Amino acid sequence: MHYLESVGMASFSNVRWLTATLLLLLLLLAPCATHPQLSPSFYATTCPKLPAIVLSVVEKALKRNPTLGAAVLRLFFHDCFVNGCDGSVLLDDTPAMAGEKNAVGNANSLRGFEVIDAIKSKVEAACRSTVSCADILALASRDAVTLLGGPSWRVLLGRRDALTASLADANTNLPPPSDSLSSLRTRFAGKGLSLRDLTALSGAHTVGSARCASFRPHVYNDPDVDPRYAAFRRHICPRVGGDARRLPLDATSPNRFDVSYYRDLMARRSLLHSDQELFNGGAADGLVRHYSANGQAFYMDFAAAMVKMGNISPLTGAAGEIRTHCRRAN
Repeated sequence: MHYLESVGMASFSNVRWLTATLLLLLLLLAPCATHPQLSPSFYATTCPKLPAIVLSVVEKALKRNPTLGAAVLRLFFHDCFVNGCDGSVLLDDTPAMAGEKNAVGNANSLRGFEVIDAIKSKVEAACRSTVSCADILALASRDAVTLLGGPSWRVLLGRRDALTASLADANTNLPPPSDSLSSLRTRFAGKGLSLRDLTALSGAHTVGSARCASFRPHVYNDPDVDPRYAAFRRHICPRVGGDARRLPLDATSPNRFDVSYYRDLMARRSLLHSDQELFNGGAADGLVRHYSANGQAFYMDFAAAMVKMGNISPLTGAAGEIRTHCRRAN
């Protein structure tokens, strides 16, 4: 009796896993709703070596320093959330422009610019003035996720680069770690992203780290934190000083793209207040439970949400430019 029940459960589990896998494959192979001028084959004839160049540089960078994977992925998030996916986050300040790098959510925390610079240099050598920095960042973020053990997806290409950046817009649009679930939903909805997208994209915090200045209020003041977890984090992050000290967002597997982030949320071991808001008696609780138990579902929804996020207000056609250096306009 118990043997038959266990075989039945195992078979059901296998069918469920196979179904999720097939759905993920369909997502990656099927045409995606997107900006009409974006296409995965945009550079097929003008720069056919582009995918291989990007992958080789990202792979080399992650072998040297695995934390750069999360850094590159974060660059893409922070680019798309400020005036769309236009490469503006990569621009250095100039005497005439205060860019996004020194915004509250970026200063002293954005990294990985050298990876994008290295890719751009090799791409320019292969196909000059052809591929945008915005598209390089989109490809690099996908490859970083895949190399860290996460899903892959078809990256839609054809974006052009912004001529300028905005410190004020970055300060307004980037979600702070103090955000409530209600505020997060409003911010993401304003970008055309649903609660499911929000919850799946937040799973990017299964890799990466946060500064003491970002998580101090959560581990000292919030009641929804496991006491032993909070006590250890307080030891690393005192009430005064040590703002630059960093801890991994996912202490279990900080350089592995998996579902540990969601399991940490359920155990109330989240490093950031805004993350714990996803599992705090609100509308996202069910999705967190779902992803924590079903990695294939998380991968499928994350891939779909990354494609949607990559479609936020791209510059196409004659808009913007193709920068020859990602840190400055031509």
